[in-house]
Parts: sequence; structure tokens; C-alpha cells
Amino acid sequence: MPEKRIVLGNCGATDPNDIETYLGKGGFKGFIKARDRLKPGDIVDQVKKSGLSGRGGAGFPCGLKWELARNAKAKMKYLICNADEGEVGTFKDRYILSHDPFGLIEGICIAGLAIGARQAYIYLRAEYHFLNDPLCRAIAQVKEKGFLKHLDIQVFEGAGSYVCGEESALMDSIEGKRGEARYRPPYPQARGLWGQPTIINNVETLMNIPHIIANGAAWFSAMGTAKSKGTKVFSVSGDVSKPGVYELEMGSSLKELVMDLAGAVDIKAVQVGGRHGNIIPGHMIDIVLSYETCLGPGAVVVFNSKRDIIDIVHNNMHFLNDESCGKCTPCREGTEVMLEILGRLRGVEGAAGDIDALEDLAQTMALASLCGLGQEAAVPVLDSLKYFRAEYVNRIEQSLFLRSYLGEELSKSKEGER
Repeated sequence: MPEKRIVLGNCGATDPNDIETYLGKGGFKGFIKARDRLKPGDIVDQVKKSGLSGRGGAGFPCGLKWELARNAKAKMKYLICNADEGEVGTFKDRYILSHDPFGLIEGICIAGLAIGARQAYIYLRAEYHFLNDPLCRAIAQVKEKGFLKHLDIQVFEGAGSYVCGEESALMDSIEGKRGEARYRPPYPQARGLWGQPTIINNVETLMNIPHIIANGAAWFSAMGTAKSKGTKVFSVSGDVSKPGVYELEMGSSLKELVMDLAGAVDIKAVQVGGRHGNIIPGHMIDIVLSYETCLGPGAVVVFNSKRDIIDIVHNNMHFLNDESCGKCTPCREGTEVMLEILGRLRGVEGAAGDIDALEDLAQTMALASLCGLGQEAAVPVLDSLKYFRAEYVNRIEQSLFLRSYLGEELSKSKEGER
């Protein structure tokens, strides 16, 4: 199946520094329609009927989130575009921001109309500092065209924290606090930034909005699967010949993405969704890409047969342990212990009970952690045990044999010394 470029449609076709090229491609038609012909509630209804789900990884229905904020009683409402993109292996938002900032700003403009927000922030990943000035220039051009009379948009740079990609920690960061996950409820739609109703959508989600309003909810909902509508943008890297950013209709297969488009040949496993993502074995490469199956924020990393699964999972856990904010015990201590066990398995110190310990700990973290970092840290561990359990068993058996052998050799050496 070839790419279906909707979100990426203007990337490479317009000049990201010149709004006239965006307008020449039909830019801001969706916003003008929303502003002049639709009521705020009608905009929300169109997004609800489209079936658009959040593209940040959780897949929560976008229109429902907007409706909750729209109906909240408050003098001030906020809109935040999450452009933190701290997930390992994800670079699609950076590509979009670099090539089509006006599409994002149009989506923000429409969202502002829908929920009644007067202030919006683009929360930009600290490592994307080079995009700050181009984004500010794009906002200034949109303002000059008169499309921002209802809304002020500011770019806010993060501080380099992975956990600030989580929406409640992101709000703490904007408020000047240390980024940590908040207890919920209340949810941001009711009580978010500075205690006011707040909508947080990621870059790709907002990029879909102008197309939905311009073309209609039925057009969008006709694409995809029963529960996953539209297209999805993927960042593909790893053991492929053509790494890059691709857009496919929901319901396409993982094989079409990594083999037909990205050029993977030798596939042992594919991790879909970043460090927290599912690990899909090579024999399941025909799996459908949807939120019902394995989708996350869009990071897809391919591993060939030379890669060691335990090394892959250990690297995942090393990152997650390092980036844990430490606020809740299950994540803070759980990632530490998982890292310790996986470290032993990589060496010659694996023990017979290590697999059971990993499974028990993973299930506890999934149930008891405060935010997605701890809750989903278990996913690659459990997947690797499900599909590559033999590698864990072999590693433990090798460790036990080597320790036994080395112990016997040490004993013989001591006997000889006597």
C-alpha cells in the first residue's frame, strides 16, 4: 500500500517560511469555514463524528476531550500543543514543525475557537531550540493575516525532561514547577493549567483538524479501521535501508511500513511506540497498525537477527529508570530493580527466579504507577518474555553453568595450591 499523505501533504510542497505558499495550497480554508460558518459546538461535533483520536500515544477521543473543556465553566481556558516529542525513536513532529508550521498553527486556531481558549502554548522540546525562531516567525505571519484575533499563541521551551511529555508534568513545567505527574482526577479539561480548563493535543493531532473541518467528518471517518480513523504518521529507524517519516492509513500492516516503505529485510523484532512500546516478533510482521493492536506515539524501530533482545530491553529500562521523575514508588523503585535484574541477565549472574520476579514487578508497576512512564514500562518487558522467553531461559542456564564451571575450576586451583 502506498503512502496516504494528509498530515504530511504540504511537507515539501510549501515554503515553511512563507505563508503565501500555504495559502496558495488552500491553507486556512478550514479555519475560515470554522470561524465564519460554524458555531464552536458545531466544530466540536465535527471532530467527534470524525473519530479522530489523540496521536500522542494514548489514543483518547479528541472530540470528547474538546467537549469536556468546551462545557467547563471558567473565565479563562487554555490550549497547549505538546511538541515535546521526547520519546526515543520519534522524530515525526520535528519533521512536521520544520516543513509545515502553518498547518499546525491553523489547527491551533480552530481548536481555540472550538473550546473558547484565548491563550495557547506550543510546548517545544528543549532539543528543538532551532525551531523556536521559525515557529515565532510563522505565528507572526499568521497574525498579520488576521487569523489570530481570538487567540494568542506563545512558544514555550521545555527543560529537556522526558517526563514533561506527560500532560500533567508538562503543565507543571509551564507553571515554573519541577515537571512531575499529577494525581488525577481532576483532569486537565476541568482543572489544568493554573487551575483552569485546559486542552492538550500533540502536533500530529492538531495537524488533522484543518482537513477534518474543510472536508467534513464523514470524509475522515471513512479512512481507517472501526476504532482507529484517519491516517498515522510514523518515524521509522533501526535496521532499515530507508529510515524516515511515513504516513499510512490506519489499518495498514506493519509489513507495509517497515519492509515495503522502509526497506527492512532481516527482521527479528520491531518495537512500536518508543521505549514503552510493544515488541513485535518478526513472524507477526503482518499485524495491523491501529490503536486496537499496537499503536503508540509513532516511533517504529526495527531490529535484525544480530540484535540481542535482553540488551534491547535493558537499554529501554536504563532510559526509563534515568527519566523517572521519582514521585511514585512503583516507578522509582520498580525501574531500578528491573534494571538491576536485566543487568544481571546480561552478565553471568542470572538466577532461576529472575523471570518470575520480572513478571511480578511488571504487573505491579502497570497497576500502581502514577503515570504512563511507570505503567507502560512493563510492556516491552512482558512482550519480550512472551515472544522471546527462550532467550531469557538460555541466558539463565548459561549463567548457572558458567558459575558452576568457574566454581569447580577455582576449587581445583585451590586444591593444586595445597
